[in-house]
Amino acid sequence: MSQISQLQSMDIATRRKEARTVIASSYLGSTIEYYDFLLYATAAAVVFPKVFFTGLDDWVGVVAAYGTFAAGYVARPLGGVIFGHFGDKLGRKGMLIVSMLVMGLASALIGLVPGASVAGPWGAVMLVVLRVFQGIAVGGEWGGAALMALEHSESGKRGFAASFVNAGAPSGAVLGTLIMGAFSALPNSQFLAWGWRVPFLLSFVLLAVGMFVRLKVSESPIFKAAIEQERVARSVDAQGAEKAVIPLLQVLRRPKTLIFTMLAGAAGFALQVVLATFAVTFAVSKGADRQGVLYAFAAASFISIAFVILGGRLSDKLGRRPVMIGGLVLFIAYLIPMFQLLSSNNIFLIFVAFTVGLMIHSTLFGPLAAFVSEQFGTTSRYTGASLGYQLATLLGAGFTPGIVAQIFKDSGQDTGSVVFYLAVMSIVSIIFILLTREPKNNDLQAVRP
Repeated sequence: MSQISQLQSMDIATRRKEARTVIASSYLGSTIEYYDFLLYATAAAVVFPKVFFTGLDDWVGVVAAYGTFAAGYVARPLGGVIFGHFGDKLGRKGMLIVSMLVMGLASALIGLVPGASVAGPWGAVMLVVLRVFQGIAVGGEWGGAALMALEHSESGKRGFAASFVNAGAPSGAVLGTLIMGAFSALPNSQFLAWGWRVPFLLSFVLLAVGMFVRLKVSESPIFKAAIEQERVARSVDAQGAEKAVIPLLQVLRRPKTLIFTMLAGAAGFALQVVLATFAVTFAVSKGADRQGVLYAFAAASFISIAFVILGGRLSDKLGRRPVMIGGLVLFIAYLIPMFQLLSSNNIFLIFVAFTVGLMIHSTLFGPLAAFVSEQFGTTSRYTGASLGYQLATLLGAGFTPGIVAQIFKDSGQDTGSVVFYLAVMSIVSIIFILLTREPKNNDLQAVRP
Protein backbone atom coordinates (compact mmCIF):
# COMPACT_ATOMS: atom_id res chain seq x y z
CA MET A 1 0.00 0.00 0.00
CA SER A 2 1.33 3.49 -0.87
CA GLN A 3 2.17 6.10 1.77
CA ILE A 4 -0.73 8.23 0.49
CA SER A 5 -3.18 5.35 0.93
CA GLN A 6 -1.78 4.59 4.36
CA LEU A 7 -2.27 8.20 5.38
CA GLN A 8 -5.89 8.14 4.19
CA SER A 9 -6.79 4.79 5.72
CA MET A 10 -5.00 5.05 9.05
CA ASP A 11 -7.40 4.46 11.95
CA ILE A 12 -8.53 7.80 13.44
CA ALA A 13 -7.91 6.68 17.03
CA THR A 14 -4.40 5.55 16.08
CA ARG A 15 -3.66 8.84 14.38
CA ARG A 16 -4.88 10.81 17.38
CA LYS A 17 -2.79 8.76 19.79
CA GLU A 18 0.27 9.17 17.58
CA ALA A 19 -0.41 12.91 17.29
CA ARG A 20 -0.53 13.28 21.08
CA THR A 21 2.78 11.44 21.40
CA VAL A 22 4.43 13.63 18.77
CA ILE A 23 3.05 16.85 20.27
CA ALA A 24 4.31 15.85 23.72
CA SER A 25 7.75 14.99 22.38
CA SER A 26 7.91 18.21 20.35
CA TYR A 27 7.01 20.20 23.45
CA LEU A 28 9.58 18.45 25.63
CA GLY A 29 12.31 18.69 22.99
CA SER A 30 11.54 22.35 22.38
CA THR A 31 11.63 23.03 26.12
CA ILE A 32 15.09 21.49 26.42
CA GLU A 33 16.43 23.36 23.39
CA TYR A 34 15.04 26.69 24.61
CA TYR A 35 16.35 26.04 28.11
CA ASP A 36 19.80 26.02 26.57
CA PHE A 37 19.20 28.92 24.21
CA LEU A 38 17.41 31.27 26.63
CA LEU A 39 19.67 30.40 29.57
CA TYR A 40 22.26 32.35 27.62
CA ALA A 41 19.90 35.35 27.63
CA THR A 42 19.68 35.29 31.43
CA ALA A 43 23.45 34.93 31.73
CA ALA A 44 23.99 37.79 29.27
CA ALA A 45 21.79 39.98 31.46
CA VAL A 46 23.28 39.23 34.89
CA VAL A 47 26.64 37.43 34.48
CA PHE A 48 28.57 38.00 31.25
CA PRO A 49 29.13 41.77 31.65
CA LYS A 50 30.98 41.05 34.91
CA VAL A 51 32.81 37.88 33.83
CA PHE A 52 33.79 38.51 30.20
CA PHE A 53 33.63 42.32 29.88
CA THR A 54 35.24 43.53 33.08
CA GLY A 55 36.57 47.06 33.40
CA LEU A 56 33.82 48.61 31.28
CA ASP A 57 31.04 51.01 32.25
CA ASP A 58 28.05 48.96 33.47
CA TRP A 59 25.76 49.65 30.49
CA VAL A 60 28.66 49.40 28.01
CA GLY A 61 29.35 45.92 29.39
CA VAL A 62 25.67 45.05 29.01
CA VAL A 63 25.67 46.17 25.36
CA ALA A 64 28.83 44.10 24.70
CA ALA A 65 27.31 41.01 26.36
CA TYR A 66 24.16 41.41 24.27
CA GLY A 67 26.42 41.50 21.21
CA THR A 68 27.52 37.92 21.90
CA PHE A 69 23.85 37.08 22.50
CA ALA A 70 23.01 38.40 19.01
CA ALA A 71 25.46 35.96 17.40
CA GLY A 72 23.04 33.12 18.06
CA TYR A 73 20.26 34.90 16.23
CA VAL A 74 22.52 35.68 13.27
CA ALA A 75 23.21 31.94 12.98
CA ARG A 76 19.59 30.81 13.29
CA PRO A 77 18.63 31.41 9.63
CA LEU A 78 21.71 29.42 8.58
CA GLY A 79 20.53 26.56 10.78
CA GLY A 80 17.08 26.87 9.23
CA VAL A 81 18.52 26.52 5.71
CA ILE A 82 20.86 23.62 6.55
CA PHE A 83 18.42 21.57 8.61
CA GLY A 84 15.50 22.63 6.43
CA HIS A 85 17.18 21.31 3.27
CA PHE A 86 17.89 17.89 4.72
CA GLY A 87 14.59 17.85 6.62
CA ASP A 88 12.70 18.37 3.35
CA LYS A 89 14.81 15.77 1.54
CA LEU A 90 15.38 13.08 4.20
CA GLY A 91 12.75 13.65 6.88
CA ARG A 92 11.92 15.68 9.97
CA LYS A 93 12.87 13.18 12.68
CA GLY A 94 16.58 12.75 11.90
CA MET A 95 17.20 16.49 11.80
CA LEU A 96 15.57 16.93 15.21
CA ILE A 97 17.98 14.42 16.71
CA VAL A 98 21.02 16.14 15.20
CA SER A 99 19.87 19.62 16.25
CA MET A 100 19.41 18.53 19.84
CA LEU A 101 22.87 16.93 19.92
CA VAL A 102 24.53 20.11 18.64
CA MET A 103 22.61 22.32 21.08
CA GLY A 104 23.35 20.16 24.12
CA LEU A 105 27.07 19.97 23.46
CA ALA A 106 27.45 23.68 22.67
CA SER A 107 25.53 24.70 25.78
CA ALA A 108 27.52 22.45 28.09
CA LEU A 109 30.77 23.81 26.66
CA ILE A 110 29.66 27.39 27.41
CA GLY A 111 29.81 26.39 31.06
CA LEU A 112 33.53 25.65 30.61
CA VAL A 113 34.59 28.89 28.88
CA PRO A 114 37.22 30.74 31.00
CA GLY A 115 36.48 34.32 32.01
CA ALA A 116 38.41 37.48 31.08
CA SER A 117 40.69 37.13 34.11
CA VAL A 118 42.04 33.84 32.69
CA ALA A 119 41.64 34.02 28.91
CA GLY A 120 41.37 37.78 28.30
CA PRO A 121 39.34 38.59 25.18
CA TRP A 122 39.53 34.96 23.96
CA GLY A 123 36.83 34.00 26.45
CA ALA A 124 34.39 36.31 24.65
CA VAL A 125 35.51 34.88 21.29
CA MET A 126 34.79 31.33 22.49
CA LEU A 127 31.38 32.48 23.72
CA VAL A 128 30.55 33.83 20.28
CA VAL A 129 31.61 30.60 18.52
CA LEU A 130 29.55 28.41 20.84
CA ARG A 131 26.63 30.83 20.60
CA VAL A 132 26.75 30.44 16.80
CA PHE A 133 26.44 26.67 17.18
CA GLN A 134 23.51 27.21 19.55
CA GLY A 135 21.89 29.39 16.90
CA ILE A 136 22.40 26.83 14.14
CA ALA A 137 20.90 24.13 16.34
CA VAL A 138 17.80 26.04 17.41
CA GLY A 139 17.38 27.25 13.82
CA GLY A 140 16.92 23.62 12.80
CA GLU A 141 15.04 22.55 15.92
CA TRP A 142 12.03 24.83 15.67
CA GLY A 143 11.08 23.95 12.10
CA GLY A 144 11.29 20.21 12.65
CA ALA A 145 9.39 20.26 15.94
CA ALA A 146 6.67 22.57 14.59
CA LEU A 147 6.16 20.51 11.45
CA MET A 148 6.06 17.21 13.30
CA ALA A 149 3.27 18.56 15.53
CA LEU A 150 1.48 20.31 12.66
CA GLU A 151 1.65 17.44 10.17
CA HIS A 152 0.47 14.84 12.67
CA SER A 153 -2.55 16.89 13.77
CA GLU A 154 -6.10 17.02 12.41
CA SER A 155 -7.42 19.90 10.35
CA GLY A 156 -8.96 22.50 12.64
CA LYS A 157 -6.53 21.72 15.45
CA ARG A 158 -3.26 22.71 13.82
CA GLY A 159 -2.85 26.00 15.69
CA PHE A 160 -3.40 24.21 18.99
CA ALA A 161 -0.92 21.42 18.12
CA ALA A 162 1.83 23.72 16.83
CA SER A 163 1.46 26.08 19.81
CA PHE A 164 3.00 23.41 22.05
CA VAL A 165 6.30 23.91 20.22
CA ASN A 166 6.23 27.64 20.96
CA ALA A 167 5.16 26.86 24.52
CA GLY A 168 8.58 25.24 24.83
CA ALA A 169 10.13 28.73 24.84
CA PRO A 170 8.54 29.96 28.10
CA SER A 171 8.87 26.46 29.57
CA GLY A 172 12.60 26.49 28.83
CA ALA A 173 12.81 30.03 30.19
CA VAL A 174 11.16 28.90 33.44
CA LEU A 175 13.52 25.97 33.83
CA GLY A 176 16.63 27.98 33.01
CA THR A 177 15.68 31.00 35.11
CA LEU A 178 14.79 28.88 38.15
CA ILE A 179 18.09 27.02 38.01
CA MET A 180 20.12 30.19 37.38
CA GLY A 181 18.14 31.94 40.12
CA ALA A 182 18.91 29.16 42.58
CA PHE A 183 22.64 29.49 41.97
CA SER A 184 22.45 33.30 42.10
CA ALA A 185 21.66 32.88 45.82
CA LEU A 186 25.35 32.04 46.30
CA PRO A 187 27.64 34.83 47.51
CA ASN A 188 28.28 37.08 44.52
CA SER A 189 31.95 36.11 44.21
CA GLN A 190 31.12 32.38 44.10
CA PHE A 191 28.22 32.90 41.71
CA LEU A 192 30.43 34.81 39.25
CA ALA A 193 33.35 32.39 39.72
CA TRP A 194 31.54 29.09 39.18
CA GLY A 195 27.85 29.15 40.18
CA TRP A 196 26.56 30.42 36.83
CA ARG A 197 28.36 27.61 35.02
CA VAL A 198 26.41 24.74 36.60
CA PRO A 199 23.10 25.42 34.76
CA PHE A 200 24.99 25.19 31.44
CA LEU A 201 26.74 21.98 32.44
CA LEU A 202 23.36 20.44 33.30
CA SER A 203 22.69 20.51 29.55
CA PHE A 204 24.44 17.12 29.38
CA VAL A 205 21.67 15.63 31.53
CA LEU A 206 18.88 17.27 29.54
CA LEU A 207 20.52 16.15 26.31
CA ALA A 208 20.27 12.50 27.40
CA VAL A 209 16.58 12.91 28.29
CA GLY A 210 15.80 14.68 25.03
CA MET A 211 17.57 12.15 22.86
CA PHE A 212 15.66 9.31 24.52
CA VAL A 213 12.34 11.00 23.73
CA ARG A 214 13.25 12.02 20.18
CA LEU A 215 14.28 8.51 19.15
CA LYS A 216 10.78 7.20 19.96
CA VAL A 217 8.68 9.43 17.67
CA SER A 218 7.58 8.46 14.17
CA GLU A 219 8.19 10.39 10.95
CA SER A 220 5.52 12.79 9.67
CA PRO A 221 2.93 10.86 7.60
CA ILE A 222 2.21 13.92 5.43
CA PHE A 223 5.91 14.23 4.63
CA LYS A 224 6.20 10.55 3.68
CA ALA A 225 3.13 10.79 1.47
CA ALA A 226 4.40 13.98 -0.18
CA ILE A 227 7.80 12.44 -0.93
CA GLU A 228 6.13 9.52 -2.69
CA GLN A 229 3.86 11.85 -4.63
CA GLU A 230 6.83 14.01 -5.59
CA ARG A 231 8.78 10.97 -6.74
CA VAL A 232 5.93 9.82 -8.98
CA ALA A 233 5.32 13.27 -10.47
CA ARG A 234 8.94 14.40 -10.77
CA SER A 235 9.99 15.33 -14.28
CA VAL A 236 12.72 13.38 -16.04
CA ASP A 237 15.24 14.83 -18.51
CA ALA A 238 16.12 13.38 -21.91
CA GLN A 239 18.62 10.91 -20.45
CA GLY A 240 16.10 9.61 -17.96
CA ALA A 241 17.81 11.18 -14.94
CA GLU A 242 15.65 12.75 -12.28
CA LYS A 243 15.97 16.50 -11.91
CA ALA A 244 17.11 17.58 -8.47
CA VAL A 245 14.59 19.56 -6.44
CA ILE A 246 16.22 22.05 -4.08
CA PRO A 247 13.84 23.17 -1.29
CA LEU A 248 15.57 26.55 -0.82
CA LEU A 249 15.04 27.41 -4.50
CA GLN A 250 11.37 26.43 -4.20
CA VAL A 251 11.05 28.91 -1.32
CA LEU A 252 12.99 31.70 -3.03
CA ARG A 253 10.74 31.48 -6.09
CA ARG A 254 8.13 33.08 -3.83
CA PRO A 255 10.17 35.73 -1.99
CA LYS A 256 7.07 37.74 -1.11
CA THR A 257 5.83 34.96 1.19
CA LEU A 258 9.20 34.71 2.92
CA ILE A 259 9.61 38.48 3.40
CA PHE A 260 6.05 39.05 4.60
CA THR A 261 6.30 36.13 7.03
CA MET A 262 9.58 37.47 8.41
CA LEU A 263 8.24 41.00 8.99
CA ALA A 264 4.93 39.75 10.38
CA GLY A 265 6.69 37.78 13.12
CA ALA A 266 9.55 40.18 13.95
CA ALA A 267 7.83 42.26 16.65
CA GLY A 268 6.74 39.18 18.58
CA PHE A 269 10.36 38.16 19.01
CA ALA A 270 11.45 41.70 19.88
CA LEU A 271 8.92 41.89 22.70
CA GLN A 272 9.80 38.39 23.90
CA VAL A 273 13.53 39.02 24.10
CA VAL A 274 13.14 42.45 25.72
CA LEU A 275 11.21 40.82 28.54
CA ALA A 276 13.85 38.09 28.94
CA THR A 277 16.90 40.39 28.85
CA PHE A 278 16.54 44.17 29.01
CA ALA A 279 13.56 44.14 31.38
CA VAL A 280 15.49 41.96 33.85
CA THR A 281 18.56 44.20 33.67
CA PHE A 282 16.38 47.33 33.95
CA ALA A 283 14.54 46.11 37.06
CA VAL A 284 17.79 45.13 38.78
CA SER A 285 19.37 48.50 37.88
CA LYS A 286 16.48 50.22 39.70
CA GLY A 287 17.48 48.48 42.92
CA ALA A 288 15.43 45.29 42.84
CA ASP A 289 17.00 42.08 44.15
CA ARG A 290 18.55 40.08 41.30
CA GLN A 291 17.30 36.71 42.52
CA GLY A 292 13.83 38.10 43.17
CA VAL A 293 13.61 39.51 39.64
CA LEU A 294 14.72 36.20 38.12
CA TYR A 295 12.12 34.29 40.12
CA ALA A 296 9.43 36.83 39.20
CA PHE A 297 10.24 36.32 35.53
CA ALA A 298 10.25 32.53 35.96
CA ALA A 299 6.84 32.56 37.68
CA ALA A 300 5.38 34.83 34.99
CA SER A 301 6.82 32.60 32.26
CA PHE A 302 5.21 29.56 33.88
CA ILE A 303 1.80 31.25 33.83
CA SER A 304 2.29 32.28 30.20
CA ILE A 305 2.68 28.67 29.02
CA ALA A 306 -1.08 28.12 29.24
CA PHE A 307 -1.73 31.36 27.35
CA VAL A 308 0.57 30.33 24.48
CA ILE A 309 -1.52 27.19 24.02
CA LEU A 310 -4.74 29.19 24.46
CA GLY A 311 -3.58 31.59 21.74
CA GLY A 312 -3.01 28.68 19.37
CA ARG A 313 -6.42 27.21 20.18
CA LEU A 314 -8.12 30.56 19.74
CA SER A 315 -6.49 30.94 16.34
CA ASP A 316 -8.13 27.68 15.23
CA LYS A 317 -11.49 29.35 15.89
CA LEU A 318 -10.91 32.97 14.84
CA GLY A 319 -7.94 32.71 12.46
CA ARG A 320 -4.25 33.33 12.98
CA ARG A 321 -4.25 36.97 11.90
CA PRO A 322 -6.96 38.43 14.21
CA VAL A 323 -5.41 36.83 17.31
CA MET A 324 -1.87 37.96 16.46
CA ILE A 325 -2.93 41.53 15.65
CA GLY A 326 -4.95 41.73 18.87
CA GLY A 327 -1.89 40.70 20.88
CA LEU A 328 0.30 43.35 19.27
CA VAL A 329 -2.23 46.14 19.81
CA LEU A 330 -2.58 45.24 23.48
CA PHE A 331 1.19 45.14 23.94
CA ILE A 332 1.65 48.61 22.44
CA ALA A 333 -0.89 49.95 24.95
CA TYR A 334 0.88 48.13 27.80
CA LEU A 335 4.47 49.26 27.19
CA ILE A 336 4.40 52.43 29.32
CA PRO A 337 2.68 50.83 32.35
CA MET A 338 5.05 47.86 32.08
CA PHE A 339 8.19 49.96 32.51
CA GLN A 340 6.58 51.88 35.37
CA LEU A 341 5.96 48.60 37.19
CA LEU A 342 9.46 47.32 36.43
CA SER A 343 11.04 50.45 37.95
CA SER A 344 9.05 50.14 41.20
CA ASN A 345 11.73 48.20 43.13
CA ASN A 346 8.86 46.04 44.36
CA ILE A 347 9.14 42.34 43.50
CA PHE A 348 5.38 41.78 43.46
CA LEU A 349 4.80 44.67 41.04
CA ILE A 350 7.71 43.45 38.90
CA PHE A 351 6.06 40.01 38.84
CA VAL A 352 2.81 41.67 37.71
CA ALA A 353 4.73 43.52 34.98
CA PHE A 354 6.23 40.30 33.63
CA THR A 355 2.99 38.33 33.98
CA VAL A 356 0.75 40.75 32.11
CA GLY A 357 3.42 41.33 29.45
CA LEU A 358 3.94 37.61 28.82
CA MET A 359 0.20 36.87 28.85
CA ILE A 360 -0.37 39.49 26.15
CA HIS A 361 2.66 38.30 24.19
CA SER A 362 1.43 34.71 24.34
CA THR A 363 -1.71 35.51 22.35
CA LEU A 364 0.63 36.55 19.54
CA PHE A 365 3.20 33.81 20.07
CA GLY A 366 0.74 30.91 20.28
CA PRO A 367 -0.56 31.10 16.67
CA LEU A 368 2.83 32.03 15.20
CA ALA A 369 4.12 28.49 14.63
CA ALA A 370 1.08 27.50 12.57
CA PHE A 371 0.89 30.92 10.85
CA VAL A 372 4.44 30.59 9.51
CA SER A 373 4.41 26.86 8.69
CA GLU A 374 1.12 26.90 6.82
CA GLN A 375 2.47 29.34 4.23
CA PHE A 376 4.63 26.70 2.47
CA GLY A 377 4.19 23.44 0.50
CA THR A 378 5.14 20.11 2.07
CA THR A 379 8.41 19.43 0.23
CA SER A 380 9.75 22.90 1.05
CA ARG A 381 7.89 23.50 4.32
CA TYR A 382 10.80 22.71 6.65
CA THR A 383 13.08 25.09 4.73
CA GLY A 384 10.49 27.82 4.19
CA ALA A 385 9.04 27.79 7.71
CA SER A 386 12.48 27.59 9.33
CA LEU A 387 13.95 30.37 7.21
CA GLY A 388 10.93 32.67 7.61
CA TYR A 389 10.74 32.10 11.35
CA GLN A 390 14.48 32.42 11.95
CA LEU A 391 14.78 35.57 9.83
CA ALA A 392 11.99 37.00 11.98
CA THR A 393 13.96 36.13 15.11
CA LEU A 394 17.09 37.71 13.67
CA LEU A 395 15.29 40.91 12.72
CA GLY A 396 13.15 41.07 15.85
CA ALA A 397 15.26 39.53 18.60
CA GLY A 398 18.87 39.20 17.51
CA PHE A 399 19.88 42.84 17.81
CA THR A 400 16.99 44.22 19.85
CA PRO A 401 18.54 43.81 23.33
CA GLY A 402 21.71 45.63 22.23
CA ILE A 403 19.76 48.31 20.35
CA VAL A 404 17.36 48.89 23.24
CA ALA A 405 20.20 49.03 25.77
CA GLN A 406 22.08 51.51 23.57
CA ILE A 407 18.97 53.67 23.07
CA PHE A 408 18.33 53.60 26.81
CA LYS A 409 21.93 54.60 27.57
CA ASP A 410 22.08 57.37 24.93
CA SER A 411 18.75 58.87 26.05
CA GLY A 412 19.97 59.34 29.60
CA GLN A 413 18.18 56.20 30.74
CA ASP A 414 14.77 57.35 29.51
CA THR A 415 12.34 54.50 28.80
CA GLY A 416 10.25 56.68 26.47
CA SER A 417 12.64 56.10 23.59
CA VAL A 418 12.56 52.34 24.23
CA VAL A 419 8.75 52.36 24.22
CA PHE A 420 8.73 54.27 20.91
CA TYR A 421 11.15 51.81 19.28
CA LEU A 422 9.13 48.75 20.34
CA ALA A 423 5.83 50.37 19.34
CA VAL A 424 7.12 51.12 15.84
CA MET A 425 8.29 47.51 15.43
CA SER A 426 4.87 46.29 16.52
CA ILE A 427 3.07 48.53 14.02
CA VAL A 428 5.29 47.25 11.20
CA SER A 429 4.39 43.65 12.09
CA ILE A 430 0.69 44.48 12.24
CA ILE A 431 0.89 45.90 8.71
CA PHE A 432 2.56 42.77 7.32
CA ILE A 433 0.21 40.41 9.14
CA LEU A 434 -2.63 42.26 7.40
CA LEU A 435 -0.83 41.90 4.05
CA THR A 436 -0.27 38.14 4.52
CA ARG A 437 -3.01 35.68 3.61
CA GLU A 438 -4.91 33.88 6.35
CA PRO A 439 -3.47 30.32 6.33
CA LYS A 440 -5.83 28.56 8.77
CA ASN A 441 -7.62 26.52 6.09
CA ASN A 442 -4.66 25.86 3.76
CA ASP A 443 -4.24 22.29 2.50
CA LEU A 444 -1.16 20.89 4.27
CA GLN A 445 -0.99 17.89 1.93
CA ALA A 446 -0.26 20.11 -1.06
CA VAL A 447 3.27 19.17 -2.18
CA ARG A 448 3.96 22.52 -3.80
CA PRO A 449 3.12 25.95 -2.32
